[in-house]
Amino acid sequence: MGEQAYGLDTGVLDSISNEIKEIHNLGVEVAIVIGGGNIFRGVAASANGMDRATADYMGMLATVINAMALQDSLEKKNVFTRLMSAIEIKEIAEPYIRRRAMRHLEKGRVVIFAAGTGNPYFTTDTAASLRAMEIHAEVILKGTKVDGVYNKDPLKEKDAKKYNTLSYIKALKDNLKVMDATAISLCMDNKLPIIVFNLKKSGNIKRIVKGEKVGTIVQ
Repeated sequence: MGEQAYGLDTGVLDSISNEIKEIHNLGVEVAIVIGGGNIFRGVAASANGMDRATADYMGMLATVINAMALQDSLEKKNVFTRLMSAIEIKEIAEPYIRRRAMRHLEKGRVVIFAAGTGNPYFTTDTAASLRAMEIHAEVILKGTKVDGVYNKDPLKEKDAKKYNTLSYIKALKDNLKVMDATAISLCMDNKLPIIVFNLKKSGNIKRIVKGEKVGTIVQ
């Protein structure tokens, strides 16, 4: 949503799709899990009295809107994509099938995973961890507004300290908000590293892929 309070910013979409195209052109297999907080937040709605399962399903549909927008932006740049949804919406997305997703990646397509895990009470963080395990990803890149993980909110606290490396256990114990606890635990159990970086800084994804030290690595 960029600097807007709500919705989609086409400039941000264009910037992200350019970054993805850059690494795709290097021959890297790319799979993307998208959230939907710029449109609807299930947790916030349930806190205001809405049934949690209903609110979460609405949040999943918001991720489909974002996924379609990113797919459109990528395909305008001649990047072949496949949109796979954990909730069946066959008119606009393929149903998520693990082996098919892996085949798309092998064929050089960018795969966009929408609708989270397809289950309420699970975040898109958990969906990212789960899909990463299923497709045998080497790493999860978690794009945020800040340049890594801090001991407190750097946007509010001037003395916040950034971690260059971090253990899964410390992230969980200190509740550092890297990803939710279920997602971190899943990565820890399967020894999958997480790199938290600033998505707004142009070129960061390419730097990470090329092995530069960017953001915070959780392992």
